[in-house]
Amino acid sequence: MVNEPGGHGGPNPCLEGSSIGRESSKVSSRCSTRTLKPERRERLREKMRRRMESGDKWFSLEFFPPRLAEGATDLISGFDQMGAGGPLFIDVTWHPAGDPGSDKETSSMTIASIAVNYCGLETVLHMTCCCQSQEKITCHLHKAKRLGLKNILALRGDPVGDQWKEEKGGFCYALDLVKHIRSEFGDYFDIGVAGYPKGHPDAGSFESDLKFLKEKVSAGADFIITQLFFEADTFCHFVKACSEIGITCPILPGIFLIQNYHSLQQLVKLSKLEVPQQIKDKIEPIKDNDAAIFNYGIDQAVSLCQKLLASGLVPGLHFYTLNRTMAAVQVLKRLGMWTEDPRRFLPWAVSAHPKRWEEDVRPIFWASRPKSYIYRTQEWDAFPKGRWGNSSSPAFGELKDYYLFYLKSTSLKEEELLKMWGEELSSEESVFEVFTHYLSGEPNRNGCQVTCLPWNDKPLAPSTSLMKEKLLRVNRRGILTINSQPNINGQPSSHPVVGWGPSGGYVFQKAYLEFFTSPRTVKALLQVLKKYELRVNYHVVDVKGENITNAPELQPNAVTWGIFPGREIIQPMVVDPVSFMFWKDEAFALWIKQWAKLYDKESPSQEIIQYIHDNYFLVNLVDNDFPLDNCLWQVIEDTFELLNSPPQTDREMEAT
Repeated sequence: MVNEPGGHGGPNPCLEGSSIGRESSKVSSRCSTRTLKPERRERLREKMRRRMESGDKWFSLEFFPPRLAEGATDLISGFDQMGAGGPLFIDVTWHPAGDPGSDKETSSMTIASIAVNYCGLETVLHMTCCCQSQEKITCHLHKAKRLGLKNILALRGDPVGDQWKEEKGGFCYALDLVKHIRSEFGDYFDIGVAGYPKGHPDAGSFESDLKFLKEKVSAGADFIITQLFFEADTFCHFVKACSEIGITCPILPGIFLIQNYHSLQQLVKLSKLEVPQQIKDKIEPIKDNDAAIFNYGIDQAVSLCQKLLASGLVPGLHFYTLNRTMAAVQVLKRLGMWTEDPRRFLPWAVSAHPKRWEEDVRPIFWASRPKSYIYRTQEWDAFPKGRWGNSSSPAFGELKDYYLFYLKSTSLKEEELLKMWGEELSSEESVFEVFTHYLSGEPNRNGCQVTCLPWNDKPLAPSTSLMKEKLLRVNRRGILTINSQPNINGQPSSHPVVGWGPSGGYVFQKAYLEFFTSPRTVKALLQVLKKYELRVNYHVVDVKGENITNAPELQPNAVTWGIFPGREIIQPMVVDPVSFMFWKDEAFALWIKQWAKLYDKESPSQEIIQYIHDNYFLVNLVDNDFPLDNCLWQVIEDTFELLNSPPQTDREMEAT
């Protein structure tokens, strides 16, 4: 189902007649839940101010768009990994030669948009004056705003050739760009500008460059990120000089990580900086030894950062990663600034788009495919908050573009997937084996680990370990699980496996199981479920949409919720009957779009996957009695016991 024109889709999270907007909304008392994480709504400059007032140092990371489309998936995967360490923001550079404002996979706009919308990262988009008219810049800024980007690093930019060429109808200085952004967009964007600790190479003097920097701040810049430098004294002198002329906004030191001789030479050439003699003396003897230079670069960066932090003049550190994140992680860990917190503030991956700031409820079906859910709901004007509500018409966009790189978490090639999922399938049982190897982590017959499935392209969730053996048992028998959660009755929100939300709370879950299985198994399962009618809700659907359920029509079932000090109950995950039918289309299609396509047309392997797609059912089960032992495993055992028992007569079946 495609959204209606105008994008007013989405379930009504409040009472009928309420009006919902991002900045101003009149909502019913059902939707008055305080946001779980207030800083989620803060602007970047507000986050900086809060961290500075508390003395809590931060770090940020710079990336550039890859030249080739193949590198885009790896970069986005890197965002997910780096996001775990807690950066205050990332920024994405702007290269005029790479069509940066386009919709190409490698454009700056696309990469920055994905970081915000699909990776949940506060993101700063670079914008330069180079090769752009005022009209084109305005168009790019409107697009950035529409995509949910709220931060711009306003730069003049490096000339395409040796000399700067003025663009007709364009800007020659970052100051003009800052003024233009404020004139056209008011206070919508937070704006950063560049600072040069030794003065800009084209400036007449250090003092004149500082004066120009002050003008950029006065025109509306909120923070400064400096050009790279090699000695802490250089930065400290710069900050004090800025303070003396009245610059009071945050100034972030740009940290360059020496990772190999070539990258150092290239960056020095571009920045027109001189490398200190003591660094040259260390680098030259080992310039052909990448490992030695890498280790030296780590030590040098750690020493520089320690001096900067000790100076008391540094609110945070900004790292030029050159898209190589290993060095930055090592430096941050040695500084004690890499703070992976296993506790999430919601049990699913959030988006940082402003219109999703209030979102705190989703259907459980997309738990392992959150980027797909964000993609399919991107046109919604408002998102459920506090409760899912009656979902008589959630307008999910169609997912036709399964190839989109940012909907994947890995960039595995077809030959790698074949080694995991079977270069040749001989039976349905061959498919069962793939699922069990994914769960067990043990190598398959090819000696290859199965690290993903079409429905789960990331490693197993930690909570899977709580029921791993039971999952293995049922998958071996043809219950092909794609989503599950254990029952939880009042575990602390700080629990390392199932915890989420603020400290001091308690979390709850109903046991949930979602799987594909054969028509024969479904027939027995439906017989067994009659004994559990008052306890277990179920949906059983085939690819054509024939749906068998005992769940109330249009009524969502909360399967995850939390209780926290000073807040209403939060219900972040539900089983919603209507949404399940939209998910069904996607779940069945993945058999073909991701798996069957690996094989030759009409080959036995492809026909096996096609048969499963055409004939198997997608089932979800919810055990509503969460304080008791999970009964869903017994439901499955009873099903197989019935399957293995002697055939019953029609009268016996009716009696059962």
